Amino acid sequence: MTDLSIIVPVLNEAAGIPIFHSRLVKAVAGMNLNVNIIYVNDGSTDATQEVLNGIVETDSRVTACELSRNFGHQAALSAGLEYADGRLIVMLDGDGQHPPELIGDMIRLQSLGYDIVQCQRIDGANSASVMKRLTARLFYLLLKNVGEVDVPAGSADFRLITQDVLKAFKSLPEYHRFIRGMIPWLGFRSVLLPYQPGARLKGETRYSVRKMLRLAADGVFSFSLVPLRLGLIVGSTFLILGIAEITYVLAFWFSGRQRELVPGWSSTIMLITFSSGSIMILLGFIGIYVGMIFQEVKRRPVFIVRTIRQHGSRLSDSHVHETARSH
Repeated sequence: MTDLSIIVPVLNEAAGIPIFHSRLVKAVAGMNLNVNIIYVNDGSTDATQEVLNGIVETDSRVTACELSRNFGHQAALSAGLEYADGRLIVMLDGDGQHPPELIGDMIRLQSLGYDIVQCQRIDGANSASVMKRLTARLFYLLLKNVGEVDVPAGSADFRLITQDVLKAFKSLPEYHRFIRGMIPWLGFRSVLLPYQPGARLKGETRYSVRKMLRLAADGVFSFSLVPLRLGLIVGSTFLILGIAEITYVLAFWFSGRQRELVPGWSSTIMLITFSSGSIMILLGFIGIYVGMIFQEVKRRPVFIVRTIRQHGSRLSDSHVHETARSH
């Protein structure tokens, strides 16, 4: 078994990969560990794969896993975890924002008896926009209060796990993956390692607002039934209001003051609007859960691998597709 497996998902990072790999090699140099590095190309459309192929030929520790298309960051991490065989496994992004120089500190913390070393992003005043810091804080607050797992604020997909944690993680078969929630859900001993993100090596972030919202939705809906319970709360509230309204109207009838009852169009329209809107929102929540169930029961693989390249060898596509289908 390898001592240390390092998983690096990349997407259109052709210009920055050589710089990152140089930093990564320096970070692990002198550790006296048997290291393998798994780059996962998540359907890049630039020269990322050609750059990775060149690194594979010059560094025997490197494996380049190319996905058949862009499956998303969480799927790319899952692909790397599928092929990791290290006693320790480190996950980090290849854009330079996850400093590889912290790997030594992560290993030292693990040696104290921890199974998970979770890096916690600490944004400085200039490291992220005000909007990004605010939305991130709101997301983790929401997840903490409605979710069934405690995900520390600032948790990133930058962590070290042991082989025992990896084996447990592979037993989780879900299609919609929120790995920074799945890992702490496993319940192993963990410790936080604060870090300040580095500057991107090249280019701009590929993590669009749409992708961030999708990841946030996967996190909330995968670990919480609170949105469904909102139906009971809202429905009960309107039931109480309805009973109060009926009681109010009957009071006029029993006291002989029914002539004082004047039809209130504005209040009627208001109640209809609020109740209809609430019903539509709740139906939307139910629809999301049903859609996620639909995608789960189809049992499609989380990722499909096109090729895997190692130093001096290349796995056949048929073998790779068979491996992906068994996921």
